[in-house]
Amino acid sequence: MPEPGRDVVLVVDDSPETLSFLTAAIEATGATVLVAVSGGAALAVVREITPDIILLDAVMPGLDGFETCRRLKADAALAHVPVIFMTGLSETEHVVRGLGAGGVDYVTKPISAGEILARIRVHLANARASQSARLALDSAGRFLFAVDADGVIRWCTPQAARLLRNLGPGSLDPAGGDTMLPPAASAWLRSDADGPLTLPGGDGRRLQLSRIGGVGSDEVLLRLNVEAGDEIERLRRLLGLTHREAEVLLWVSRGKASRDIGEILSLSPRTVTKHLEQIYAKLGVENRTSASALVVRALQDERA
Repeated sequence: MPEPGRDVVLVVDDSPETLSFLTAAIEATGATVLVAVSGGAALAVVREITPDIILLDAVMPGLDGFETCRRLKADAALAHVPVIFMTGLSETEHVVRGLGAGGVDYVTKPISAGEILARIRVHLANARASQSARLALDSAGRFLFAVDADGVIRWCTPQAARLLRNLGPGSLDPAGGDTMLPPAASAWLRSDADGPLTLPGGDGRRLQLSRIGGVGSDEVLLRLNVEAGDEIERLRRLLGLTHREAEVLLWVSRGKASRDIGEILSLSPRTVTKHLEQIYAKLGVENRTSASALVVRALQDERA
């Protein structure tokens, strides 16, 4: 496993010489290097470890770099990872193909160590700035994502990614491998409707999809809300809780165990337990039953 605090670079190439050269150059900077000799091997690696950046050979036997990149970008959990293509092909059509598959940059072989390291530094910095902004939105309870005019998902905050996965079949384009909105949501997007769209989500919940506005010239910013959002906001206001504490408390009142709540909110069971300890202290209760009863009274009193 990579050491904590070190950049993780995945290098994908079927040439042992290239792998050896790049591994030595990158490890000299203090980063951890993971290697894969094929597109399929790269997909297996990212199922276990999420790299900070990927160097990807465009031309490989079997699954080539272009298709490998498309499959990587189709996974919302990996969409933020920058991919730099490495190729001996300098024709414009191949450059366009690589960028169209989701790559952020390309270098031509033979590779210069100084050039590739400089590009890695630049794209790591850009990716971290972007991911930090998304994590900040995520921690504030903002489930945001952006799509293009065809409904292809370009980026999303981590919690939005989890909710999108719960939308069920139809979120992947079998032809191109892109992550897409379900058909009903794509139709709603094309209709330019002003009002929100309600979709069935996982765990019996319903999700509300709202249009926020445009991002640049070719992206639309959307927001996902769990329909319980109004209750969460009321609990936050009535009981003096944070947004996250109100979320945890609401699911406790619905009989969910800590492990289930962790899966719903993308938290570890230990983090859920810590939130519960803070909730009990704020509410002056000692267990889930008392906390759940307080939720019911609070929501009923406000409706009255």
